[in-house]
Amino acid sequence: MNLKQGLSEVSCRILKGSPDMEVSDVIYDSRKAEPGTVFVCMTGTAVDSHKFIPQVLEKGIRALVVERKLAEEELAAMPDDTAVVQVKNGRSALAHLSAARFGYPARKMICIGVTGTKGKTTTTYMIKAILEAAGKKVGLIGTAGAVIGEHTYPTMNTTPESYELQRYFARMAEEGCQYMIMEVSSQGLKMHRVDGIQFDYGLFTNISNDHIGPNEHADFAEYLYYKSRLLKICRIGLINKDDEHYGSVMKCLAEEDGAGKAVSGHDAAEDRLPADNCGTAEKIYTYGLDSQADFMAKDIKYVSQPDFVGLDFQVRGRYELEVRVNIPGRFNVYNALAAMAVCSFFNLPKDRVCHALEHLYVNGRMEIVHTSDRCTVIVDYAHNAVSMESLLQTLREYHPRRLVCVFGCGGNRSKDRRYAMGEIGGKLADFCILTADNSRYEKVEDILADIRGSIEKTGGAFIEIPDRREAIEYSIVNAQPGDMIAVIGKGHEDYQEINGVRYPFLDRQVIEEVVAKLEAEKSGKKGGE
Repeated sequence: MNLKQGLSEVSCRILKGSPDMEVSDVIYDSRKAEPGTVFVCMTGTAVDSHKFIPQVLEKGIRALVVERKLAEEELAAMPDDTAVVQVKNGRSALAHLSAARFGYPARKMICIGVTGTKGKTTTTYMIKAILEAAGKKVGLIGTAGAVIGEHTYPTMNTTPESYELQRYFARMAEEGCQYMIMEVSSQGLKMHRVDGIQFDYGLFTNISNDHIGPNEHADFAEYLYYKSRLLKICRIGLINKDDEHYGSVMKCLAEEDGAGKAVSGHDAAEDRLPADNCGTAEKIYTYGLDSQADFMAKDIKYVSQPDFVGLDFQVRGRYELEVRVNIPGRFNVYNALAAMAVCSFFNLPKDRVCHALEHLYVNGRMEIVHTSDRCTVIVDYAHNAVSMESLLQTLREYHPRRLVCVFGCGGNRSKDRRYAMGEIGGKLADFCILTADNSRYEKVEDILADIRGSIEKTGGAFIEIPDRREAIEYSIVNAQPGDMIAVIGKGHEDYQEINGVRYPFLDRQVIEEVVAKLEAEKSGKKGGE
């Protein structure tokens, strides 16, 4: 690509040489430096990559993008054919250059971004399922990784670094994807990972206190500010009107992105998105259950049958449909409504929409692994008190004979989390089975002792089985007809982390093995009779 053209949408000034040159790749890791590449310098919380400039020049790099003005003597010491361009934000420049490096692949697909505190993963998979049921080819990026065709590639972040994003987009485009769906995290927006992407549709599910602390967001005001940025970089926006912060989000969108815009009490001139990413969506639509909105869900029914556990409801407003969703819970009405609202713009066959939602599969999110006359077993990623409480309250709406919860808590994390989860389990479940999660560098016994202390205060019934496989098997073998068993905390994770080592472990697989074993034993007894 041409460096000058790659920076055409970025505010910059030339410190040395000419950026009108061809470069073969974009790097931000000095260890990958080689002739023909451009090195983007960034000032991070732990490392300032400007200090690696001498090393990358020695390796033959002749194109630098920097955030700070370099001293005249620094510039003079560089080879004469070196081009140095100063930008306001290195991460934003990296995003624009990465898009150019891969030929702006996002522009070749319809792009759908989903943000919010809860519901991002489930909603993106619902949209994916609907589109695929209608015969469309889809790529997806989110918490569970990058999904392209039959392949899933693991990612380190919900919203990967911009270079990785663009590389995945390019692969999607090469494989013929017509739609790209992605979870857009507040950190992804704050760290400029999606700069330069114009989403066709931006969806805001909800917002609540989360991701506030060191290396995340200073406070809720900053968190809301960055969450709302998605609705500034999309053509059509959709927002949950029932969310308690709906008014604050709309107010945030109405405010002018001036240079003095303050976020969390500090001057946000350096943090706000660059000018090319500003401006509000052409049109914003709303959805909800309780409020008068563009898309509404009515007559919600909770269905619990031997072969189906989920929801029936009617969609009204700009889109009308009667649907059945095979994932339990009121909050999944919101997720399904949001997915249908987005897909309503694509004029898809309604029978395909219904089929997709009735046969939905979302790995580790309210995933019904087994259902029978005997019991229903659900796997969910709930790994803190808020999500655990929401899950158990949801399952209560199905009036199980007993609500059984198999859970533990991750090690080397705040002990408050395990105390709170123990309290919620004791209050909302009929029976809890305490077991291992990702113990990391802590002893499982110590973690369970902390949970035990809080659950005992509630008077709730429980048992401790440290081995997670044995705990899951115990819950199913000892199930009573009509029980609902929730195995929570790990969801889609396919490992258990113990003392720094990740061992293969997937809750769904263990459940399936236990059920198959019981069915085989049952068949054997019948044969013997």
